[in-house]
Amino acid sequence: MSSNQQIAQRDLAVLWHPCTQMKDHEWLPMIPIRRGEGVWLEDFDGNRYIDAVSSWWVNLFGHANPRINAALKAQVDQLEHVMLAGFSHEPAIQLAERLVAVAPPGLTRCFYVDNGSSAIEAALKMSYHSWRNLGFKGKHRFVTLANSYHGETLGALAVGDVSLYKETYEPLLMEVFTAPSPDCFAREPGESWEDYSVRRCADMEALLAAHGPEISAVIVEPLVQCAGGMRMYHPVYLKRLREACDRHQVHLIADEIAVGFGRTGTLFACEQAGITPDFLCLSKGLTAGYLPLSVVLTGERTYQTFYDDYENLTAFLHSHSYTGNPLGCAVALASLEIFRQDDVIENNRELARVMAEATAHLNDHPHVAEVRQHGMILAIEMVRDKASRTPYPWQERRGLRVYRHALGQGALLRPLGNVTYFMPPYVITPEQIRELARIATEGIDLATRD
Repeated sequence: MSSNQQIAQRDLAVLWHPCTQMKDHEWLPMIPIRRGEGVWLEDFDGNRYIDAVSSWWVNLFGHANPRINAALKAQVDQLEHVMLAGFSHEPAIQLAERLVAVAPPGLTRCFYVDNGSSAIEAALKMSYHSWRNLGFKGKHRFVTLANSYHGETLGALAVGDVSLYKETYEPLLMEVFTAPSPDCFAREPGESWEDYSVRRCADMEALLAAHGPEISAVIVEPLVQCAGGMRMYHPVYLKRLREACDRHQVHLIADEIAVGFGRTGTLFACEQAGITPDFLCLSKGLTAGYLPLSVVLTGERTYQTFYDDYENLTAFLHSHSYTGNPLGCAVALASLEIFRQDDVIENNRELARVMAEATAHLNDHPHVAEVRQHGMILAIEMVRDKASRTPYPWQERRGLRVYRHALGQGALLRPLGNVTYFMPPYVITPEQIRELARIATEGIDLATRD
């Protein structure tokens, strides 16, 4: 049987890994995974790790979930793929019906794509193109929030604002407007999340008032800016933003690729503000971590702007080879069925309470600026100085110290800079959450002791 070392050597001879400085693996161990079950990942040496970050936020109901496995196996024997141009199949139809039924009201049309970045690209193009079809050819600019992240293809990268990903490629990107983030980490002492988020609405209002005729859409990650360090804000911002977009005749794109499907405490984060975006982008948890699939949901008004005689050239000519793949649709349907049968959202409320309780002591840690949480997403931010919130220099890679300690203790806690976070599969137990909190606390103590 192969060992970790043997597999890692083969890997490093031929693979180039995502979001990785490959030279790090001269000293940072590569962890090859042999199998997964529930919250556990197992390597080739028999070590097990709690998957506290859901394998990049995709896994909802555990690895090798029997119910999802069964749905996938049944679909493989029926139909593996067919193009979705001029053809259709039942899993794509059923999934669209289910998504329309559970999405915010008014979202009646589903456009399938391949992955999160591709969903963002499609939504940006749909927004611009629909305005163009209506005669508003000047509406070609987009507004994003500071510290936002929407993917790494060029259009998605352009509407993001995390310099680590974006700065190198700046000459290739379209220009966008960037509004201050409602990120409540920046609130004044004694200021509530709600008050701070309301205060930031004025910045967006001013930007839309000044540039509305040239703005196609505002794009946001509802409630949590995930890749930007799990920074969070109050739902009131989304409510005010929806109203502002309506006043200034601008679309609202909600990127719920990371926060959808129960991560923030409701099935979709937009529900907490009681709003419906013009475009809702979904991926990651859509297939519970099994297969690449994404979807853009929009309403009938947008759909009708493209519905015309062919010779008028108003159709949305955007496609991906694996659009609406039957296998992906089948596992997405199985995942939604688990939500329906198991009262997942209510069960998650108890798990979220345990997460808060198990990490509450870290609020008093001398090098923790904040423990923040929206539902099943909890983040712990380390700083050099607690009083001034002075961060550690990024070059010191303090979060990586927590990560390495956690691996030795049987947990996967991949950091975001100096932020350690929990975004576990929903099958995690209270005992496993408390174990993660213990491991994270030890790791933070070790990472901040010098």
